[in-house]
Amino acid sequence: MATWGLIVEMTVGTGERKHMEASVLAHVEGSREEALAELGECIGRYTPEHPRSPKRSRVFRTADGFLLVIDGAWQTFSSRFTVAELVKDSAAPQPQPQPQPQPVPVPVPSPEDAAPPPAAPPEDAAPAPSGPTVDRYADGVPVKPAWLGRTDLP
Repeated sequence: MATWGLIVEMTVGTGERKHMEASVLAHVEGSREEALAELGECIGRYTPEHPRSPKRSRVFRTADGFLLVIDGAWQTFSSRFTVAELVKDSAAPQPQPQPQPQPVPVPVPSPEDAAPPPAAPPEDAAPAPSGPTVDRYADGVPVKPAWLGRTDLP
């Protein structure tokens, strides 16, 4: 299965220092069509740095992604969204070797090893509390106080 990079190339800076910079938004495992669908969702969440006061925004579909063109008060800025297959990654984590499951022998109990039936509780023992269990913090304090939600309290 292929790994696809969702890449955005955006206009940064202003005036004579305006230039394009690229960054990877995410990686997607699967088909190219799945990566393009994910890229389309990324455009809806994307907020460019420039322009500060957009006047008009247009999204165009290209062969390998999308082009977002935003007209500002003084200049036009663009962001190109591209799907590209990851071929090599010098900083990719090394795959961990997967341990091979070992078969576990199932012991067969013999009649001599059969456990005796559990003993019945003594007659004078206090009955086990019946009712809902109470969620408690690690120190034993209930998460929800017992009085919360009672209608018989003033």
